[in-house]
Amino acid sequence: MAEDSYPPAPERLPRHIAIIMDGNGRWAKKRFLPRPAGHKVGAEVVRGLVKACSHWGVEALTLFAFSSENWKRPKDEVGLLMDLFINMLRRETRELDSNNVRMRFIGAREAFSDKLQARIAESERQTAGNTGLNLVIAANYGGRWDIADAAKRLAKRVADGEITPDDVTPEALDAAISTSALPEPDLFIRTGGERRISNFLLWQLAYTELYFTDTLWPDFGVRDLHAAMVDFSSRQRRFGLTGEQIEKGAERA
Repeated sequence: MAEDSYPPAPERLPRHIAIIMDGNGRWAKKRFLPRPAGHKVGAEVVRGLVKACSHWGVEALTLFAFSSENWKRPKDEVGLLMDLFINMLRRETRELDSNNVRMRFIGAREAFSDKLQARIAESERQTAGNTGLNLVIAANYGGRWDIADAAKRLAKRVADGEITPDDVTPEALDAAISTSALPEPDLFIRTGGERRISNFLLWQLAYTELYFTDTLWPDFGVRDLHAAMVDFSSRQRRFGLTGEQIEKGAERA
């Protein structure tokens, strides 16, 4: 889809979109193709959505690329995913950099090969000065791991005498979480028909609007993303307030 053919941005834009890209394997199976074929097509989908988010002015796009549970998959599939990851970084980083996109990675990267860790670090370094869309790749990531890692950081500060146990507050934990530099996700999307969060951004999704679609990830295009954003823009986000309070606040604004 050419940039000038994008649908207009919704009236109310989510600052941060988080996506579980589900359905690659089922997409391939329906076409009597090996599962890796679905992963390859799914990787191509990302390119168009990144361009659309940049075009519309979304601040952050977080993609669940590889969960800490995905190591349980067949070794051949895991190996292909690692190769695809390396090739994607090698191929896309330069273009993302030229389009002012900043790449960030969250997850326990020490489980990856030295080659992949080096490629991740280089992509982050090359795009660190960019001020456009933040593209966050969650790889070997789990929401419980994220919370435990943040708690471990705070526990060390307590042990070192920097803070006291009373300083361990929700705000302090939020500042130690992996996405602390970004706004909390406004919109969560899961493709592929499943209706669960699957250990993704458990802390961050506390007040996020959830959107589920039966569309398999390789078929999820820019117009599907736009439909999810339009649905988001129609929702009233109350954050514990009543609808009347929200409406009165809007009137005063």
